[in-house]
Amino acid sequence: MATTTGVYQRSYRADLALRHTRVEYVRLALAFALVVVLPYVVSPFWLNVLCQIGIAAIGAIGLNILVGYTGQISLGQGGFLAVGAYAAGVMSTRTGLSPLVGVLVAVVVTAAAGAVFGLPALRLKGLYLAIATLASQQIIVWLIIHWDWVTGGVDALVVEPVEIFGWTITGDSQWYWVIMGLAALAAITATNLFRTGVGRAFIAIRDHDIAAEVIGVDPARYKILAFAVSSAYVGLAGALTAYWTQVLIWDRFTLDTSIRYLAMIIVGGLGSVSGAVYGAAFMIAVPAYLDQLSLKVSSDSFLAQDLPAIKLLIFGLTIVLFLVFEPKGLARIWERMKDYFRLWPFRY
Repeated sequence: MATTTGVYQRSYRADLALRHTRVEYVRLALAFALVVVLPYVVSPFWLNVLCQIGIAAIGAIGLNILVGYTGQISLGQGGFLAVGAYAAGVMSTRTGLSPLVGVLVAVVVTAAAGAVFGLPALRLKGLYLAIATLASQQIIVWLIIHWDWVTGGVDALVVEPVEIFGWTITGDSQWYWVIMGLAALAAITATNLFRTGVGRAFIAIRDHDIAAEVIGVDPARYKILAFAVSSAYVGLAGALTAYWTQVLIWDRFTLDTSIRYLAMIIVGGLGSVSGAVYGAAFMIAVPAYLDQLSLKVSSDSFLAQDLPAIKLLIFGLTIVLFLVFEPKGLARIWERMKDYFRLWPFRY
């Protein structure tokens, strides 16, 4: 039951529902309709950008599980993305097994890698843990470059087109539905994860790990599990990257990628599944818009000549502004907008 002072429930079943008001269901229906209509009205360039956003959203949700919900910093997102991508790519090129098997292997292998590199979290916190995960980023990239008999080294690894049950998925118009479907599944599973005991244990560790241990939460177990679950999502994003692009090369998974994903969850909102989606959309769409804008202006203009520097300026300025003025990101801005209209005209 929605009132001007809040939303109140009259039963446990209603309280456990993901949506509590009719307005929320209407917003969900509008969002679904938008996702369905977009591929038919946007240009091929923006359809490609939408596919990028879908993959980035899956990876950002995974990183937010670790950083936003469990409080464990990570700078190894690019490396774990590479593990998932190359695991799927190698399965495709060396074994010829179904892409579904490749995706499963990518998720499992990346989760295992995340658990192994998450072991320092048992002893380290904050900046020290960040440096440890940064080491994992460098180790994974080094292995990709030098383990050339498996990954191809510095050469590109070319992946065959995906064929599932006789359906060959080609082009952004077909991949869009696959990517968005898996992104929606990732968002739903992550949302429900924090309605379970495991998810609440993650949050308890984030809020205060010593207090969590006092009430019976095993910090060691759940920190490693958080790294594994987070990396599993990233592995799925990596597998989709491999099958969608069909070309893998090591410089796509550098430290810049890790920082970009960290920026996504900062801008979108730490500790928010929807915030991870908003942040991914923002951090992918804005540079793409600048690229398009630069094509419309003269090649001698300031924008065309200094576009890389402008992108970096906007990237850094965006993070600083959100950290200073809205640390909870776009998700919190959206929440305030909804509260404003729900309570209007009784804004006090």
